[in-house]
Amino acid sequence: QVQLVESGGGFAQVGDSLRLACTTSGRTFSSMGWFREAPGKERDVVASIHWINGREVYSDSVKGRFTISRDSAKNTGYLQMNNLRPEDTATYYCAVRERSTVWALPTTISEFDSWGQGTQVTVSS
Repeated sequence: QVQLVESGGGFAQVGDSLRLACTTSGRTFSSMGWFREAPGKERDVVASIHWINGREVYSDSVKGRFTISRDSAKNTGYLQMNNLRPEDTATYYCAVRERSTVWALPTTISEFDSWGQGTQVTVSS
């Protein structure tokens, strides 16, 4: 199993930027995803990245504002969040897929195998 630890959450104002980090250890994996869960809502994908080739996919709500990346040497993935909005307020989780990623990047909860504990992001207007 892969162990994941998120960091970088906190409070922000509208228009601010935050960068989340997800440090991993343990087994290898093929893809990493970032999800978020707001109070009373389902956990939804924000972005996903193929760990080897760097291919990315984003949800429409964050496209153009958020950037997912990875540093394989550090076993760490990142979510750069720019131009934050109040609706970005949520607990953010990183997750990895230990099974192979053949073609389409994983974007649903069931496609990921290990999860971090989450980090809170609060954006105030």
